[in-house]
Amino acid sequence: MKDNIILDTGPLIAILNRRDKYHHWALEHWNQIQPSMLTCEAVISEACFLLTGTGSGIDSVMQMIQRKIIAISFHLDEHIQTVKNLLLKYRSVPISLAGACLIKMSELHPESRIFTLDSDFNLYRKNRRRIIPTIMPE
Repeated sequence: MKDNIILDTGPLIAILNRRDKYHHWALEHWNQIQPSMLTCEAVISEACFLLTGTGSGIDSVMQMIQRKIIAISFHLDEHIQTVKNLLLKYRSVPISLAGACLIKMSELHPESRIFTLDSDFNLYRKNRRRIIPTIMPE
């Protein structure tokens, strides 16, 4: 896939954890994506937290960044008002900081798709009304 792919936490964890129920699904799609996948620091933070105690998981995430498989291409301080508005708008869904940042990233990269396991992206909208294209399990 040559499109801009925006990476969420779920597939990243699934790739690195062979026991994850989505490991095979995520790996199949991961192997079709050409680097770099775009993401935000909030996703990296969530992934590192969830991979604590898994051996080399955190190191693998850092290596992916160093090798430019994953590119951190979002600066929260430049989009703070939009992200804050998204957090407030979707607080009852709920939404994480990472999710709000990924929605904004999908607005900044109009031809992108979000690689996620989070079905809430079916409810979220970019540019107020537009469906966010995703790669997610059915």
